[in-house]
Amino acid sequence: MADSINPVATHHLPSFITAPGETDALMVVMAIILILGVVAFGVLFLRLHTLPERMAHKSQKIQFEIVAVLGLLALFTHIHAFWIAGLLLALIDVPDLGSFLGRIAGSVEKIAGEKPPIDAGEMQSAEIVSGERVNPPLERASRAAGHAAPSRRPESVHAGKKEASHA
Repeated sequence: MADSINPVATHHLPSFITAPGETDALMVVMAIILILGVVAFGVLFLRLHTLPERMAHKSQKIQFEIVAVLGLLALFTHIHAFWIAGLLLALIDVPDLGSFLGRIAGSVEKIAGEKPPIDAGEMQSAEIVSGERVNPPLERASRAAGHAAPSRRPESVHAGKKEASHA
């Protein structure tokens, strides 16, 4: 008697209704679709959320760090203005003020007759600007021996010489 259909029920049942004790295939398929949808939405959200950081990755370090902090603030506080500010900061090219201000300060100290202190951070930035790698212990030894220090200034191009294509 357990196998008989209720007399009120229709004789033809839709395919998504399962018999008692059988696996509900529609529920399994919908659970898989739901899990895949949630994961896909999360990946899309995080990919969109890190867009300013990926854009600022090729810029200066300080600009990248500020954009990253704004992205984290936007993520944890849900204040979208931080994300927009990070995106705008990643889109603009912030000029490098530190390098030429440091050169100006060094020149003013040189004019004043003071010897500017050189620490490891300034030495590395000077090497990066000049494009050549100088070994500081060897440089100090060559100065002590009376040799001239190698120039860190890049060679200038003469204004009078033009390429043949411009003539």
